[in-house]
Amino acid sequence: INRACPSFSSLLYFNLQHSFIMVEFSAFDYFKMAYSVGLVIFSIVIVTALMFERKTSVSEDTSPWVALCVMWAGILWMSMVEGGQCSLVGLPPIDRELYRESHPITFSICSLAHKGDNLNRYLLGRQFMVIFINFTIGLCGAPVAGAEVLGLPDWVTAIFLGTGIAMVLTNVNIGQLTAQCNASHCMLDYINTHFMTFTLYVTLIIEFSGVMHCCYLIRDFFYWGSGKPVESNEPPKEGGTALFYWSRVILSIFVLSFSIAVTLSAIFRGKTAVWEGVPPIASVGLLLFFMVIIGMLEGMQIAFFAVCKLPVEERAKSPWANRTVELLFKGDGRNLPGFMVGRQMTVTLCFFVAGRILSITNNFDDDDHTEADNIFGLSDGFQTFLGMGFLGAILTTVLASITWQLVAGAFPLKFLSIPLVFILLNCALALEFTGLCHASWFFAIIHKKIAKFQPDEVYVGTPEERAARGKGDAGFSPGELGTTGFDDGLPTALKELMASDPAVKEYIASIHGDDGAGAPTSSGARGVVYDEESGGDAMSA
Repeated sequence: INRACPSFSSLLYFNLQHSFIMVEFSAFDYFKMAYSVGLVIFSIVIVTALMFERKTSVSEDTSPWVALCVMWAGILWMSMVEGGQCSLVGLPPIDRELYRESHPITFSICSLAHKGDNLNRYLLGRQFMVIFINFTIGLCGAPVAGAEVLGLPDWVTAIFLGTGIAMVLTNVNIGQLTAQCNASHCMLDYINTHFMTFTLYVTLIIEFSGVMHCCYLIRDFFYWGSGKPVESNEPPKEGGTALFYWSRVILSIFVLSFSIAVTLSAIFRGKTAVWEGVPPIASVGLLLFFMVIIGMLEGMQIAFFAVCKLPVEERAKSPWANRTVELLFKGDGRNLPGFMVGRQMTVTLCFFVAGRILSITNNFDDDDHTEADNIFGLSDGFQTFLGMGFLGAILTTVLASITWQLVAGAFPLKFLSIPLVFILLNCALALEFTGLCHASWFFAIIHKKIAKFQPDEVYVGTPEERAARGKGDAGFSPGELGTTGFDDGLPTALKELMASDPAVKEYIASIHGDDGAGAPTSSGARGVVYDEESGGDAMSA
């Protein structure tokens, strides 16, 4: 995002600190919250019952307790991964000395995460973790063929279990959005735990392993094609450092190629967890379809901000891109967060479906089983490793997530000119409107009270208060930020929102240093930019 819109770090930081879009619930919102909570509880009940009847993939192979514990461990870890991202991305501008004593663990974590290019290494490792955890959670609750539970009608079982909706509702509401709701405003409290320390080190180890270093090669290619420089907060790689870096790039290319070969072999040999009756060629088609949907949704969030900073004349060259941006800012300001919520649920559902196709099974229990039955004739031990889902997670991370983000960051206007982007934006908004994810607000309130989270301002004050104490935020000064990148080309819908809501106009004016009409008082946007070998800038959404 930093490469696509240099001032986005400041914009994101301001939103996290000042709640640019305030949440006010209507009676209809409370109704949606109530039925969403009911659906989540119902989903938990039927999935748990399914596990204890040994009718899920994991409970059938191991035990119900293993499936249940792994699922909730995954959801718990997911909440820290998601909340940790909000905190680590939002805290860089704040002087760490302000919370050294009040939040010693957070201080230690940020000292490491914000050193050099480590933040983007974390974001890259996090992307892999999110996908891998989603795959694991999905398998724990994935029903076996013909599974029935609690005497429910077949159509209910098909909707909630067959499609994976029950797992999506549980994971998105509890494991993802709840964490984001609280971590966005209570960044210091949220990661002041060694659970986050552990998570940070895991992500850095994943990145250090080099299994996804081919992403950097892809990044360099697209940046070269768009004429954008790849910047870094660290010295250029030379000698042994460069050798080690490129050796990991080569390793990553081999791992990705091997992952593709193993996946195709498993699909055509019927050794995946895909639904019975689905032919191999259809499985490949479904996998490609859902990977495209994931990729489009991953890239859209990057392209939106990049295209918004373009002048009106430039956007006008692409009617589809202009129409998409106008819709995003239309109304009372809820379409942007609405898209992010609808996108979250859609992507998670796609991850679960893709996870079933990519999950490799074995037939070790067959009386006539030999190692020749395994993929490429590999040993049973290696076949077991393949079944753990690492290769599927790598394949999805690179081909269905990061690559699309890089394309969108390098060519945002062309990306948003694809009609499918406009269609997906409407689908995401429609999905958010249903209220299926409103339960996250309820769970966030409960979590906040139990954990006793406090807004960051309680500990370090507002940006203005910190500036008055001589501890102003790095890269953040409301009167000096200059342009947000919109310039005179503010989307019409955003201008209408500014006219109807003084708070929005005040926010835009604080960035522009004027009346918000688009004429900045300074020539350049200032932001906290983290660019590095991991290409985290365009991947960090």
